[in-house]
Amino acid sequence: MKLSVIIPVYNEAATIEAVIDRVLSVPVEKEIIVVDDGSTDGTKQLLEKIFNNRNSSIKLIFQPENQGKGSAIRRGLLEATGDAIVIQDGDLEYDPMDFINLIEPIEQGKAVVVYGSRILGKNPKSSFSFYLGGRFLSFFTNFLYGTSITDEPTCYKMFKADLIKSIDLRCKGFEFCPEVTAKIAKKKIKILERPISYKPRTKKEGKKIRWKDGIIAIWTLIKYRF
Repeated sequence: MKLSVIIPVYNEAATIEAVIDRVLSVPVEKEIIVVDDGSTDGTKQLLEKIFNNRNSSIKLIFQPENQGKGSAIRRGLLEATGDAIVIQDGDLEYDPMDFINLIEPIEQGKAVVVYGSRILGKNPKSSFSFYLGGRFLSFFTNFLYGTSITDEPTCYKMFKADLIKSIDLRCKGFEFCPEVTAKIAKKKIKILERPISYKPRTKKEGKKIRWKDGIIAIWTLIKYRF
């Protein structure tokens, strides 16, 4: 089974090369689709250098200006040719080797959606506000949609390609996560979870999500429920 790894990137010059190398090292058939979302910190130039050195399995797309993570993911979906699709952030919080565990139930026909849960894994917690916010979003999702997931805002969301491409996504920013979760849940499709590893970074280290994104996520979950 071929895996498409979509990497939306915005100002991640310090980590993107290591991320791509880690994804390349995962022993699964794959393609890597990097969507630079209007970076201004030298990420674009670094990506061009990486592409020239490792272009056999990398598709490189440049957004003309910063439009948001959701827009970058939607652009990447248009280019994906794999049987399964997963989202990978441009930082080092997640370990791409977890793809092996996530894709297994899809390959076996046991699931069409698999989320990597940081809660099920034994991991250090991010700041109290981020941790609490993530737990609340998971609880709120379960309350609204009758699901039973532990980590709704996880980055590692893996889908059968035909499923994710059939969903009419409208997201522009971080609301990709609640929108795709809501629309899958409304289809009564079970979201399987597998434990993953996680090394949280701080705002000082480049973490971009903010409290207002949590408010947007709550509204997104409500909007697509009713």
